[in-house]
Amino acid sequence: MLPLLLCSFVSLTIVIERTVFWLRIRRDRNQSLVYRVLDLAEKGLWEEVRLAARGSKNFIVRILVNGILHRDYSMAMAMESAAADELQRMRKYMGVLETIVTVAPLLGILGTVVGIIHSFDMLGAKGIGDPQAVTGGIAQALITTAAGLSISILTLLPCNYFNSRAEASALAIEKYATSLEITHEKLMNGTDERVKEKRS
Repeated sequence: MLPLLLCSFVSLTIVIERTVFWLRIRRDRNQSLVYRVLDLAEKGLWEEVRLAARGSKNFIVRILVNGILHRDYSMAMAMESAAADELQRMRKYMGVLETIVTVAPLLGILGTVVGIIHSFDMLGAKGIGDPQAVTGGIAQALITTAAGLSISILTLLPCNYFNSRAEASALAIEKYATSLEITHEKLMNGTDERVKEKRS
């Protein structure tokens, strides 16, 4: 039961930490600022983008601004690097939760098997004279399996939710990053056309 107690403590701690993390992400979400950044980028007002996004805690805005700051080199790679950092933050501790989901039932079964072995040892030593002691020992041994399954189920639900939030965020990042790349490409092509017209 001690390893199961440790698993439950670790799982509860991570679930609370991740819940607070995602509540902050939701609080800092500013969809209007994302659209404003894209609108200013479409007009080529890069300095205004930087000023509008200053101090923003919106992860999408941070990624877009990172791409804009490196637009003369490689906008796509800059946004990809920033997105990787953001997604790493979102998926933090998910490996630990997934491990607990797998390990907790196995620890429970291990505890049950050890308990049953002990009960049969008692049966071999004392005989069938006190069957209640043997069946009581087996019933007690099954508690670890129930505890392991409970920990696994209660960890799996938030784990899947956090993973789904991370996946949804990844899709949102891809959507807005692609929009910015297209906008920048159109802007650059328009600039090139104007330069050609002036030369001709």
